[in-house]
Amino acid sequence: MPKPPELIAHRGASKERPENSLAAFVRAAELGADAIELDVHLTSDGHLVVHHDPTVKTDAGPLSIRTMTLADAAGLRVRGEPIATLADVIGAMGGKLRIYCELKGVGTAAPAAALLAPMGERAAVHSFDHRMIAEAEALAPDLPRGVLEASYHRDVTFPLRDVQAEALWQNEALIDQSLVDSVHGSGARVIAWTVNSPDRARALAAMGVDGLCTDDVAGIAAALK
Repeated sequence: MPKPPELIAHRGASKERPENSLAAFVRAAELGADAIELDVHLTSDGHLVVHHDPTVKTDAGPLSIRTMTLADAAGLRVRGEPIATLADVIGAMGGKLRIYCELKGVGTAAPAAALLAPMGERAAVHSFDHRMIAEAEALAPDLPRGVLEASYHRDVTFPLRDVQAEALWQNEALIDQSLVDSVHGSGARVIAWTVNSPDRARALAAMGVDGLCTDDVAGIAAALK
């Protein structure tokens, strides 16, 4: 019987709380998640804020995070919740849950590595921009790394080897037993995103997928019991 997959709260408990907010991450811990997943962008003064898009919606229109200072971001609210920094989330979690940090954009690898590397195995970075993962590897070789994919490569392990990553974050619809076996054969892990169907969660668990990233922490946890 395969080991139960790690339950990863996608942008926190985003079904119940505003995504990427401290409230969503705290709720994920309450629901029994093993880990949280979040996105970070760099402000103009070099801080990492936790938000999915490169812009924040405001009454005056979308504002680019890259042009904001940290003080600018601190004055904004998303569905009533303040925008957190990566440092805020690390402090709030207190090591209770593993933090998977998606690097969104050029310049995010260095500050993320500085904050997350001291956490050891309790933190990891991943990205669609594999250049950022290569940069993280050069800066903090012991920080666990993953590559995000929405394609099924003929050699599914190539993206992992290319940047010395230990986890393939694969779009859940493109995961089959062959992919899982190939990745495991290379010594790496498979993390499925984003899994909100109980039936699909059970099927992926039966294949031996190592992690399920989900918006519905409670529902997927119940499906895996």
